[in-house]
Amino acid sequence: MDEKTVKILIVEDNQDDLRLIEHALRKGKLHFVNECVDTLAEFSEALYRFKPDIVLSDHGMPQFNSIEALNMCLQEHADTPFILVTGTVSDDYAIACLKYGVDDYILKSNLSRLPTAVQSAIKKRGLEKLKKEAEVMLKRRNEELLKVNTELDNFVYSVSHNLRGPLMSVVGLLNVAKSLPMDDEMDGLHCMMRSSLSKLDDTLKDIVDFSRNSRNDITRDEINWGAILERSFAGVEYLYTSGQLIRSQTLQTEVSFFTDTKRLEIILNNLLENAIGYRTETRTLHISIDVRTSDESAVIILKDNGIGIGKDILPNIYTMFYRGTEESQGAGLGLYITKEIVDKLKGTIVITSVAGKGTTVTLTLPNKQTGAPAVLESQRFKDLVST
Repeated sequence: MDEKTVKILIVEDNQDDLRLIEHALRKGKLHFVNECVDTLAEFSEALYRFKPDIVLSDHGMPQFNSIEALNMCLQEHADTPFILVTGTVSDDYAIACLKYGVDDYILKSNLSRLPTAVQSAIKKRGLEKLKKEAEVMLKRRNEELLKVNTELDNFVYSVSHNLRGPLMSVVGLLNVAKSLPMDDEMDGLHCMMRSSLSKLDDTLKDIVDFSRNSRNDITRDEINWGAILERSFAGVEYLYTSGQLIRSQTLQTEVSFFTDTKRLEIILNNLLENAIGYRTETRTLHISIDVRTSDESAVIILKDNGIGIGKDILPNIYTMFYRGTEESQGAGLGLYITKEIVDKLKGTIVITSVAGKGTTVTLTLPNKQTGAPAVLESQRFKDLVST
């Protein structure tokens, strides 16, 4: 049998009408085979044995009607299209049948549209079937993905806890050993060990931050800028214990600003760690932070006078594991995670830098109080970027 041949089950008790239907289908150049039934028992048996691509049904017959046929078709072969072919019902009734589940209705007095209606109904049901299958597959994939993500979260947190605990114990032992008498060589070895442990701990923290940003929902918190900046500087103070830091900040934050506190702290900590980590030893480190809030956004500009970023390095700074200089002490995740968080918050980050002079970071985040998109609206802040 030709694969394009349509299998049609016709519910009809009038042989003359049957021949008219068959003639109309052939006239429309439709390749088909058909069976005809006129009782409910024959119809039920043919649905399973013949497995039709479509059902064409008259409305009223001596033993049963189209509604009974449609109900059986919907219950047992829901994907099979059903067309009412009749001359004995009103248009209102036919329209009601369409709402009930009939794909189309054709009057016997005008069968010219029947071939097109058959092809359209089969195509429509085929697309609906594919859509349902795709939805089922998508639901299954989403459930599998959710399970994998949950397992990955548990793994990341477990590994972080199980590794950071022993790390901190080793750091504590090194601090105890530092108080004991030792020669310069042993002291140097201890310093290198502490530095390596610090790098590993920072990497673990970055991995946890990335995992949380990828999977946790965004919260909506009112930001206390003074407090969050104090916490951010306190969190990185261990990085400049041997050097001097001049810090300045300007806050124009009369308008309440709402965003995810945890994510904002990660952003600020990463930016401050970079500013301190890439300082120059030839001058005192100076970090300035300017914050301005509006109903639409918050604009944070952080400047430092560190070693700066070369033009050849700048395009790659958001790349995972990228380390642009020998001075880099991290794993190359800080700015990658920062950019991921900014994108998650629907904000923007722009970094400009001059090698040997310093770096300016302009961060724009939408105010979740209004849900408006983040915009950089102050000319003063534009001037600050260029100075």
